[in-house]
Amino acid sequence: MTTMTDTSNAARFREFKMPDVGEGLTEAEILKWYVQPGDTVTDGQVVCEVETAKAAVELPIPFDGVVHELRFPEGTTVDVGQVIIAVDVAPGSGDAAPAAVPAPAAEPEPEAPKGRQPVLVGYGVAETSTKRRARKGTGAAVPAAAAAVQGELNGHGPVAVQRSRPLAKPPVRKLAKDLGIDLATVVPTGEGGIITRADVHAAATPVPAQAQAQAVAPVEAEPTVPSAPEAPAPVVAGARETRVPVKGVRKAIAQAMVDSAFTAPHVTEFVTVDVTRTMKLVAELKEDKEMAGVRVNPLLIIAKALLVAIRRNPDVNSAWDEANQEIVRKHYVNLGIAAATPRGLIVPNIKDAHDKTLPELAAALGELVSTAREGRTSPAAMAGGTVTITNVGVFGVDTGTPILNPGESAILAVGAIKLQPWVHKGKVKPRQVTTLALSFDHRLVDGELGSKVLADVAAILEQPKRLITWA
Repeated sequence: MTTMTDTSNAARFREFKMPDVGEGLTEAEILKWYVQPGDTVTDGQVVCEVETAKAAVELPIPFDGVVHELRFPEGTTVDVGQVIIAVDVAPGSGDAAPAAVPAPAAEPEPEAPKGRQPVLVGYGVAETSTKRRARKGTGAAVPAAAAAVQGELNGHGPVAVQRSRPLAKPPVRKLAKDLGIDLATVVPTGEGGIITRADVHAAATPVPAQAQAQAVAPVEAEPTVPSAPEAPAPVVAGARETRVPVKGVRKAIAQAMVDSAFTAPHVTEFVTVDVTRTMKLVAELKEDKEMAGVRVNPLLIIAKALLVAIRRNPDVNSAWDEANQEIVRKHYVNLGIAAATPRGLIVPNIKDAHDKTLPELAAALGELVSTAREGRTSPAAMAGGTVTITNVGVFGVDTGTPILNPGESAILAVGAIKLQPWVHKGKVKPRQVTTLALSFDHRLVDGELGSKVLADVAAILEQPKRLITWA
């Protein structure tokens, strides 16, 4: 029976769910909370920063009120659609706050939750609002029955109430299994007696006898504001390996590269070119008043050269539609620029780069790079790319064999520009030289077309005046 209090509480407390921040993403990791319980929030105020498989995104709350509860701590990966924060939209009205789900009374065998979905080994079931941390004042002790039920929720089968089961998240249990550690022998240091990854690593490392004799004081639970999850285990002296969870951008990169490498047949061609005249042009453009306020570097000229090469060979700018068995010819160029960031490799792109003048292209490149370095690249900025440039020369290497960004037809790798002996006008002279590598999807681009594109880029960099004559 629904009471009037239940109805008023439902109207008073509003829940904000993890949204799909772009292109059908299914989960996101909470990087940082900007609010805490008791803080006042307004419609449109940013309450947290989350990291998807593509970018870090700030989430605004869509209503006013006072923060009642944060459902997940920083560092937690949350499925789209799960409630992440509860807000009291009518503070001071006197209605009772929605109570946390009480722990079930002790029973010989607690009934397993009905309709539990299959669980992938090592992952467990995503936490939802059906399981909440205890409120302040309930104490740190965890009833045996509650531990048994939690074991069921984590997909480990029924546990007898009489037996105390060590508390640990599924990934921690898997780590212990991989290292051959019995969790019953591990001393927990996490909140509420939870065993962390660091605890398992510590148990796997030989400890001096005097250290083993030291008692570990229990940690008092602070359930209202979830504490941050365990940090990656520090490298222990003498340890032979360290395990790092695969998630966020790194997980997306891995999946994208596997999909690309085993879907599109890659072909890579190379050419070494004298770019001395291009470097002189860069130096002149830096002094040009029309280029004031924008960054001018060799990448700018290389990007423009690739755009001209695509204009001369438009069929290279295509995509393979497997579902419809069609080749999609694209009459626009969204030029991707591979960027190394603290969170991993991302490939934002410049929309309609083919229509931009040189100063406009320079400004777009500068904004793209600065945004990527700050970790503010949006998912939309990484969607819809057609071809990509990766500048591996900044790391001092000559070139590479780049893997295509999924859905694109070609990627150009640019090597380091070095002073080398070069035959110029019949004499060996020191010239600035680089090596270019073009990888392309052989389903779309045959050897002749790929060779023409690469040769055109090289020809422009050797004689930059072709930017005018060919454009």
